[in-house]
Amino acid sequence: MTIYSFHDIMDRARSGPYSTEEDWDLMKVAMTTRKLVKKYKLAWNPDEIVTDDPALADAIFAAGFELAQKIGAYSRTTERIIEFDRDELETGLRRMPQSLMMGRGKDARTLFARQIMDDRPPLVWAGNPGAPTPEALFLPTVISWMQEPIVDLVTCGSLPKIDGREVRPADPIEVMATRRELQYMHEGLRRVGRPGMGMLAAQSAVSELGDLAVAHPDYLRPCDSHLIPMLNELKVDHRNLARVVNSLEYGMPNASLVCVIVGGMGGDAPGSAVVNVASFILGNLTSLADYQLLHPIHMRHVATTTRSTLWVENIVQQAFARNAPCIMVTDIYPKSGALTRELLYETAANAIVITVGGGHLEGVGSADGNLPNATGLEARFMGEVGHAVTRQGLTLKEANSLVLKLLEKYEHIFDQPDGNPGVRFDQAYDLQTLTPRPEWQHMYEEVKAEVRELGLAAL
Repeated sequence: MTIYSFHDIMDRARSGPYSTEEDWDLMKVAMTTRKLVKKYKLAWNPDEIVTDDPALADAIFAAGFELAQKIGAYSRTTERIIEFDRDELETGLRRMPQSLMMGRGKDARTLFARQIMDDRPPLVWAGNPGAPTPEALFLPTVISWMQEPIVDLVTCGSLPKIDGREVRPADPIEVMATRRELQYMHEGLRRVGRPGMGMLAAQSAVSELGDLAVAHPDYLRPCDSHLIPMLNELKVDHRNLARVVNSLEYGMPNASLVCVIVGGMGGDAPGSAVVNVASFILGNLTSLADYQLLHPIHMRHVATTTRSTLWVENIVQQAFARNAPCIMVTDIYPKSGALTRELLYETAANAIVITVGGGHLEGVGSADGNLPNATGLEARFMGEVGHAVTRQGLTLKEANSLVLKLLEKYEHIFDQPDGNPGVRFDQAYDLQTLTPRPEWQHMYEEVKAEVRELGLAAL
């Protein structure tokens, strides 16, 4: 088979082999992944979060490629399987951009494919992606990270209500909410003097309707980007394919968003990593991905800062850096929220794992990205840690040792019944000056000194 245009993808979604979604989940994804984990003898060590094992990274990639080739992707809309042959998947890997200009003018930045232990610092993409944020707090919250000099690109939370009215999917108010979000984003960039900074936005788009409504130079510009989610696991639908089709003419970059559930249909960490690799390989074709957005989710804890999710982030990055270099942007979603020491420990551990593995930094989605408890201070810290890792030339083994020390300082929060949500933005920042409240600033300075003493001396 040969792919000549996106019509071929849509045709296969209509004419491919039929399957129920239940059979897809159990017989295709779960069973095939289990067999591949056994075939490639994949395992992980919870005390080796950052692995220094090239053979393991290569095996994860090979297993993920085989999964993509064996089962393809599933259309929830048509209940058909979208199949690809080996040559098509390899062509998709070859077409992955190695660099991508985001933003414009003096605020433009170039995303690039990083390598393992790359000495070039990761770009810092600040924000709490998708976190529901009260409209009154939206603008001051995004300004809190837009104003940070270390930040290169920005994203944001979502507006669950506007003018006191609930935002519903595929409803006219979704158009209003998504456009309102972009109006606030542009206003924030104007106020901090960085109007050309690149964005990943339309987070208030519950369906494709909101996404399409902001594909306009006054809202999401062609120099910005939007999300093309792959549904759990290895699934697409016509609503998200519509986002892809819209970007073909408009020219806005597509971020292939994959949120594999660690402990879900792929099983434990190794199987989840295999599913993640397959998702990105397929997303190159079904999403026409310009860059990959890596965001594994722990089945129980949600956060990206558990041992297993950290391991998945690191090994998937290494697998692609070694076998199919691409632009990888990796999310940081800690369990903890603003004004807690654990938020800063989690952010540091996650930033170290991402930076040495070959990714760029996105976050911070504090408090699991479920509450408006994120601020610009932890986004600053995320960037500072990432830059320090490259300045210091941290090795994989050194990074692993440091991450294990940080885990000792925050892992207890996963046993707390109510998590560790911290406080809302307006309790951690002064709304008049948009600076951290003294107690939050002091906590940040103390933790920063601790992380230096733990081994990140360049911080």
